[in-house]
Amino acid sequence: MSRVAAVDCGTNSIRLLVADVTIGADGSRTLGDVHREMRIVRLGQDVDATGRLAPEAIERTRAALTDYTAIAQQAGVERMRMVATSATRDAANRDDFFEMVRDTLGVEAEVITGDEEAALSFTGAVGDLDPGDGPFVVVDVGGGSTEVVLGNWDGVRADVHASRSVDVGCVRITERYLRDDPPEAGNVAEAEAFAAGTLEAAFDDVPVGKARTWVGVAGTVTTLSAVAQRLASYDPERTHLSTMTLDQIRSTAAALLTSTHQERSDNPVIHPGRVDVIAGGALIVRVLAEELHGRAGIDTLVVSEHDILDGIALGLA
Repeated sequence: MSRVAAVDCGTNSIRLLVADVTIGADGSRTLGDVHREMRIVRLGQDVDATGRLAPEAIERTRAALTDYTAIAQQAGVERMRMVATSATRDAANRDDFFEMVRDTLGVEAEVITGDEEAALSFTGAVGDLDPGDGPFVVVDVGGGSTEVVLGNWDGVRADVHASRSVDVGCVRITERYLRDDPPEAGNVAEAEAFAAGTLEAAFDDVPVGKARTWVGVAGTVTTLSAVAQRLASYDPERTHLSTMTLDQIRSTAAALLTSTHQERSDNPVIHPGRVDVIAGGALIVRVLAEELHGRAGIDTLVVSEHDILDGIALGLA
């Protein structure tokens, strides 16, 4: 058994998982959570428009990493890995970010490719699922990008067949199209066209028609599940392995896209840092749902609380 720490720094949030990884006689790996935490730092603030990471966004990330370092040290972590995704891939001043991470966390931030991100998300997502429900298409809707990955899971190892990352995410689409409160119908239509057109490249590379089960991971999808269930407070035990039908996705997205910022803020299951971007995320999930229904006949989304963070941790043992 090894105690490890995984840090996932995305466009909107930064997350920490401290876990014990146990390797079985058959080579299987299981995670035992010690500490799991998420903070909204919006590292990708305005990066789509300026091409640079904002100094205040880097500072918010530094503050979170300072606390994460203390948690990992107190827990006696043996190995740590941090991956950084879409926002840092796009930024002209990425070296400032890397230097900050080295000074704060003591390890290098790895800018992983979209394919690596997709494979890690798949590995983390399918561990609690019945292998007989495969092939699986796992989709991670992030702040700046969306990963689509197709593969199988035999109960021990994940076998990824195809994957693609494309530049459409809840922060990126909100900053481009959904600035009004609530968004105007014409802008929503433009955002839908952009999402569908951008995702087309993923569907060209990933034969989702072969999939039997659609799994959604990360904060946009888990928040949509909590909203659809009308939970009184966010509860990962209620969202993990919950399902949403196509009609539920349509109605939840429509409600969020016609609500005001204040109405979304009043919903107890929407994290304050997601209030302004969750409608954009819901729009992307709705577009995905329509496409997967048409291409694979899938009309149900399985929601997983386990994702890239779990995949990173499993690879550290």
